[in-house]
Amino acid sequence: MLTRVIAALALVPLFIFILIGGVPLYIAEIAILAMALREFYKAFNAKNIHPIENIGYIFIAYIGLKNILNLSIDYTYIIIFVLFMYSITYLLRCKNNVIDIAITFFSIFYVAISIDFIILTLNGFEKGSIYVWTIFIVAFLTDTFAYFTGYLFGKHKLIPKVSPKKTVEGSIGGIVGSTVGCIIFGYLFNLDMTAMVIIGSIGSIVAQFGDLFASSIKRYVGIKDYGKLIPGHGGVLDRFDSVILVAPFVYYAIILFSK
Repeated sequence: MLTRVIAALALVPLFIFILIGGVPLYIAEIAILAMALREFYKAFNAKNIHPIENIGYIFIAYIGLKNILNLSIDYTYIIIFVLFMYSITYLLRCKNNVIDIAITFFSIFYVAISIDFIILTLNGFEKGSIYVWTIFIVAFLTDTFAYFTGYLFGKHKLIPKVSPKKTVEGSIGGIVGSTVGCIIFGYLFNLDMTAMVIIGSIGSIVAQFGDLFASSIKRYVGIKDYGKLIPGHGGVLDRFDSVILVAPFVYYAIILFSK
C-alpha cells in the first residue's frame, strides 16, 4: 500500500502543473517526456538494442512547440515523416539497424504521443479541465482496488508469466473500483453518466493492459524498474505505465460521446 501512496504522491507536481496550465505545463511535459524516453532507451540498451536517441528528443521538443503554438495535427505527421527519413540515413551508414529504428519510433508513439494525450484532453474539450482528471482516476483506482481485491480475495492468477502477483479477482476489483470512482466523479461534476461508466469500466481494462504491457517490456529487457526517480519505487515510466494507454482512450471516448 505504501508503494501506491508514494506512486500517487510522485504525480502531485504534475497535478499542480495541470491546474496551472499553459506554458509551465508544456515545459513540465517536455521534462517528463525527456526523463521517460531516457529510461526507455536505457532499458533497451541493456538488451543491446540502441534506439536513435536524438530523434526522440527532437520529437519531444516539437511536442512542446506544438502545444505552445497550438499547431495542427498535420505538423505532427510532417515531423514524424522527416524524422523517419532522417533515421534511414543511420541505417544506410550502418550506424544502427532496423530494430534500433523500430524501437526509436515505437518510443515516440508509446511514450511521447500517448502521454501528450493528457494535454490534448485538457485543451481539446469545453470541459477538458474536468475530463482530464478521469485519466488519473481510472489509472489510480484501478491499481488501488486491484491491489486490495487481489490481496483479500485473489486465488486465480491472471497472467503469471508476465506478472505473477496479479489475479483475476484483483482485475475485476480494479474494474469495479474505477467504474464506481468515475460514476461518483461524473455525478459531482454533472458529466455524461454513460460516458463515465464506459470510461471507468473499459478504461480500467485499458489501464491493466498498459500495466501488463510495461511489465512485459521490463521482463523482456531484464530489468525490475525503468528508473530510480523514487528509490525502491521506480522511475517516470513505472509511474505512467497505466496512464500511457488510458490517456488516449479517454480522449477518444470523450470525442465519441460528444457527437
